[in-house]
Amino acid sequence: MTETMPTKSTAIEPPKSNKTFIAVEGPIGVGKTTLAKKLANSFQAELLLEGAADNPFLEKFYQDPKAGALPAQLYFLFQRSRQLQELKQADMFAPNHIADFLMDKDRLFARVTLDSDELNLYEQVYENLTIDAPIPDLVIYLQAPADILLKRIRKRGIAMEHTINDEYLNRLSTAYTDYFHYYNSSPLLIVNASGMDLVNNDDHYQQLLERIETTTKGRHYFNPTVLK
Repeated sequence: MTETMPTKSTAIEPPKSNKTFIAVEGPIGVGKTTLAKKLANSFQAELLLEGAADNPFLEKFYQDPKAGALPAQLYFLFQRSRQLQELKQADMFAPNHIADFLMDKDRLFARVTLDSDELNLYEQVYENLTIDAPIPDLVIYLQAPADILLKRIRKRGIAMEHTINDEYLNRLSTAYTDYFHYYNSSPLLIVNASGMDLVNNDDHYQQLLERIETTTKGRHYFNPTVLK
């Protein structure tokens, strides 16, 4: 009689990341929250998302940008600073974190949406906040043209976003481009998100994971549309 030896488990282990904090950034509609969620799932990391839906002034801003910009921006400022302070005191048992925003994003949006008097007031509030934001081990900057951003915004169908137009998205995209042109606080991976399909193209995502792990310093570019 032959004895059958027990087989070893073939469970697939999740990929391990050498990054303890990754931030995903880019203009509205580019897919940063989708990517952040997917990365957090892949790396079994704690997910930190900006709470746009929690901002009671955001819908008013979209309806009347001139009247609604300052309260919406101040709400985001307090919200993001609180979230990042909590990240600094994060649970030791959840050492990896993925966020879909940088603290500097707040100032970037403020400079696009506020007039000079409002921006002066905003800067005074910002300077008086104690913001000790953690520095990411990697920043992933997603880029896409305004027409693609607008198409994605329309497709997801959030009612209060229906007033967003090309002009606003172009100004926002320009502000992001200018900001990241000078960014050097962390390694930076710039991704052409206009051709990246994280939902249906696993090849794009797997190759992006490889680039994330090998990007340890400097500025790098990833264009999945040219991959075979």
